[in-house]
Amino acid sequence: MRTKRSLRIVVSAVLVMSPALVLATQASAATSPEPGPALAAPRQLDALQQDLGLTKAQAEQRLRIEGVAIKAAPKAQRAAGTAFGGLWYDEAKQKLVVGVTDQSKADEVRAAGADVVLVKTTAAALDKQKASVDKLAGTSVPRAVSGWAADPRTGSVVINVQAGKRSEVVDAFVAKVSKAGPVVVREVDAKAPRTFAAGTVGGDPYYTGNVRCSIGFSVHGGFVTAGHCSGVGAAVYGWDRSRMGTFRGSSFPGNDYAWVQTGYGWWTVPVVLGWGQVNDQLVRGSWEAPVGTSVCRSGSTTHWHCGHILAKNETVNYGNGQLFYGATKTSVCAEGGDSGGSFITGDQAQGVTSGGWGNCSSGGQTWFQPVNEILNAYGLALHTA
Repeated sequence: MRTKRSLRIVVSAVLVMSPALVLATQASAATSPEPGPALAAPRQLDALQQDLGLTKAQAEQRLRIEGVAIKAAPKAQRAAGTAFGGLWYDEAKQKLVVGVTDQSKADEVRAAGADVVLVKTTAAALDKQKASVDKLAGTSVPRAVSGWAADPRTGSVVINVQAGKRSEVVDAFVAKVSKAGPVVVREVDAKAPRTFAAGTVGGDPYYTGNVRCSIGFSVHGGFVTAGHCSGVGAAVYGWDRSRMGTFRGSSFPGNDYAWVQTGYGWWTVPVVLGWGQVNDQLVRGSWEAPVGTSVCRSGSTTHWHCGHILAKNETVNYGNGQLFYGATKTSVCAEGGDSGGSFITGDQAQGVTSGGWGNCSSGGQTWFQPVNEILNAYGLALHTA
């Protein structure tokens, strides 16, 4: 990891001539820079081929098409207006899909670059129902319930129950949250989710107390990471154990985000580490990728892995009353110490690693905290190239 320093100097020099950038979230007007061509470095393509079972040509094509879909998403949502029923990426069709409750909006949405599907429920109504489920659930959630999310593709709130663990206790929980509206119970082949913090072990990147976690993304003045790694005021030490900074904001459970203010000679660069598996990746913005698109993760334990975005705004049950709201679910694996690390699609920051189940030997799933929510919560500006 000591080879990182020369890269940081080069990138920082380039940034002196970069224009000021304005951040955007999916719900707001698109004011961030348009995503450029996805950074398809040869070894990043290798990782996508390995983890997603693609050929090189398929990986290159997927990055190009997903870049178009990500760029089209805000415009397509605005075109749907109050009839917006959610959006997702159809891998088979290689197309962004937008659900609408009013067929008269179809032509406008198609003109914005998306396919159209007629749905019965608006995204706003689904989000309201999901928020009611969160409230009804409280913190006493059966451990067999992995979480729940509003699914625009089915027009319902889906309760995920670990396969083979349906019980009277689970059924009673489902009946309770069904007061918010009809729900669908889906058995998932998964273990109970957990966070990915770890005890102090060798390797990059940062330590706090006896915990090792991973840096998410550089912001001006520090970096963002996972909230469960530590609380406000905690001292942070870098990969070389020198003093690095201090937690200035932290939220967990409920959310799982934090930001660390750096100093002591440390500086920030818009880079996600490739760990020698892929080239280090420049970060150019934070356009939000739809469900169905590919995503890759960098962490200090298992380094670089890729997969798909499976769901958004999911509530995750980590047990012991620890619920995480607004999570994005992925098919990417992770392990202890990867917490806080970067999720990125092409050159667009997506979020920071929270937790999941499984490992990178046998597979698993991981949830992340969307990065734009962190930036908005603390008024931070993403450091971009």
